[in-house]
Amino acid sequence: MADIWWKADPHDLHRLVDRVSSVYVERSHLDRDDNAVVVINRRETVRIPAAMIAVVLLGPGTRVTHGAVRLLADSGTAVCWVGEQGVRMYAAGLGPSRSAGLLHRQAWLVTRPKERLGVARTMYGMRFPGEDVAKATMQQLRGREGSRFKKLYQEHSRRTGVPWNGRVYKTGDAFAAGDDVNRLFSAGNAALYGICHAVVVGLGASPGLGFVHTGSAISFVLDVADLYKAEFTLPLAFELTASGLTEERDARVALRDRIAETGLLGRIVTDVKALLNPPGADFDTPETSALWDEQVGTVSSGVNWASDVSSATMGERHIAVIGPEPEQAG
Repeated sequence: MADIWWKADPHDLHRLVDRVSSVYVERSHLDRDDNAVVVINRRETVRIPAAMIAVVLLGPGTRVTHGAVRLLADSGTAVCWVGEQGVRMYAAGLGPSRSAGLLHRQAWLVTRPKERLGVARTMYGMRFPGEDVAKATMQQLRGREGSRFKKLYQEHSRRTGVPWNGRVYKTGDAFAAGDDVNRLFSAGNAALYGICHAVVVGLGASPGLGFVHTGSAISFVLDVADLYKAEFTLPLAFELTASGLTEERDARVALRDRIAETGLLGRIVTDVKALLNPPGADFDTPETSALWDEQVGTVSSGVNWASDVSSATMGERHIAVIGPEPEQAG
C-alpha cells in the first residue's frame, strides 16, 4: 500500500518553523507531557509541541487522555476522529482559542448573493478547465455539470466494458440501491465526504455553509467533494466493477490507496483556502477570542475594561505517526 497522503518523518517535527497542517495518529496512545503531546506505540515515542499542530486526526486503534485533549484545545488545535487514513469522519472538536477568521469569511460570502454566486462559479470553473463561466447562471452551470457527467458515465462504460443504465442512489444508505457500479460510486462518495469533512473542520470553516448545496449540515462538504468525484470516485467505481470487486469495503480501500498515491489532502486544503480567501481578497482575519464592538468592529478579550493571540494558519506539511500492525506488536 502506498504511503499515507500526509506522511512525513515524525522526527522532522523539531525542524519545522511553521505549524504543520495535520498529524495523523493510528494504533497509538496519546498523552501529555508539559506543553507537548506524546504519541506512544510499540515502535516509537514521538513528542509533538502542541502549538505546532493545526489539526490532529485520530485514526483506528488510538487512545487519548483527557490531558492531551485539554492541551490541544488550549493550543487552538482541532481534533478529528477519522477512519483509516482519514477516509471516514466520525466526530470533531475545536478548542476555545481557535480563530474564527475563515469561518467569518465563509459566512460573509455565503450571505451575499453576488459573492456567493462568484464562489459557486469558481467551483464550477474548476470542473470545466478552459471554459468561461464568469457570466453563467446557476441553472446554466447545473445543466453543464449534468451534461459533463453524462459524457463521463458513457466514457468510463466504454473504457471498462461495464454497462451503464443511469444513476440510482438511495438517500441515507449509500450502498443499498442500484447495480454494482452505482453502489460502488455511492460508497466511494461517502468516503470522500469524510475526507473533505475532516479538511473543512480542520481549517476552521463551517461544514454547513455551502455555496452550491444548501440546507444540509454538511452542505459545504458536499460542495468540496463534488470537485473531485469525476477524477476519483467515478472512474474507481467502474474499474472495481470491471474487476469484480463489488463490496463497500473495496471502494473505501481503493479510494484510500488512490488518495495516498495522489496527495489529495494537500490539494483539498489549498482549494478550500483559495475558494474562501483568494489571493488579493480584502478581508481582515479577526484576532482569536475578540469581543464585538458596534463602532470599531472588535476589541481584545481578556482585558479588564472598567495580548494579542492569533491562530497559525494551516501550512502544507503533514505528519503521520502509525503504530505497528497487531501481528507485529510482539
